[in-house]
Amino acid sequence: MITPLSAESKTNPNLTQKGMNPSDKISSQTSTAFLSIENVSKVYNTPRGPYTVLDGVNLEVAEGEFICIIGHSGCGKSTLLNMVSGFNQPTGGTVKLHDKPITEPGPDRMMVFQNYCLLPWKSAYENVQLAVNSVYPDKPKENKTELVQHYLEMVGLTEAGQKKPNQLSGGMKQRVAIARALSISPEVLILDEPFGALDAITKEELQEELLKIWRETKLTVLMITHDIDEALFLADRLVMMTNGPSAKIGEILEIPFTRPRDRAQITEDPRYYELRNYALDFLFHRFAHDEDDEVAEEEVSNQWGFKKIAGILAGLAAIAFVGYGFFNTFAPKGGNAPQPAVQTPVKP
Repeated sequence: MITPLSAESKTNPNLTQKGMNPSDKISSQTSTAFLSIENVSKVYNTPRGPYTVLDGVNLEVAEGEFICIIGHSGCGKSTLLNMVSGFNQPTGGTVKLHDKPITEPGPDRMMVFQNYCLLPWKSAYENVQLAVNSVYPDKPKENKTELVQHYLEMVGLTEAGQKKPNQLSGGMKQRVAIARALSISPEVLILDEPFGALDAITKEELQEELLKIWRETKLTVLMITHDIDEALFLADRLVMMTNGPSAKIGEILEIPFTRPRDRAQITEDPRYYELRNYALDFLFHRFAHDEDDEVAEEEVSNQWGFKKIAGILAGLAAIAFVGYGFFNTFAPKGGNAPQPAVQTPVKP
């Protein structure tokens, strides 16, 4: 029988799910939590008045843990992770990394969006290189080249490095985005439905690739998904959100399967379907989506959408500015510098 984590367990990653064998406990959860979400709330002003998206969210994440977050649209999943990334700030409560409040974006936290966010005029190699140059401007050129090549190889794109985004498939674009995020060695990788727009076969391939990268890099991962099977395959814990407004963490499920995981073996385990059915019951019976809130959710989504776009554009502009300064610093000077073409007037 599946028993969800108690209220205490929602803020203590060292407690295991009742009914599970203690030997199935994820070893990464024995570490002291280094990412803390403490009593976080978020309120937006809308034409219909204040709209509370999140209210009293508490979660502790251990270093190296893989967390999946699931819930209906409008429950504040993206809002929560945007506060971890630093793109947004809580109305109340705090989000801390290493016990220090997160107040702005930083290279210790990298986010991968569903829509890739690649610069279309740059190759896959150059998209990754831009991040490396921006964060490590003082590294020798050969070291930065090795970094870019290493992470392109890690996601299986060595041969496609010189292709532009419009020459890549959706799965390849997402691999570039993941390589770019990993290339600066963040402590936390934040994934906002990274595989939501991909076909089933590509999605499964990238899930396997993500787990391989996670094992190699020992990153802490926070990932939003709407796919329960994806969460059961990837996560150490599945965080299930209640509906908005005033959404909070409803329950947390420990995922008991040992690692490394084999998809076929997991789906043959009776506990897999017990967990899957429990999560489905939570989402579609106990917290079925309330259509009465869709208008307010859309207003909030539109409001945050504009802020998110502005934030992304500002981030790209900042990266481009740093890259331009880097280019000016190392561009050839004097007689070796390229000269603009000048048209010489013809004498009559």
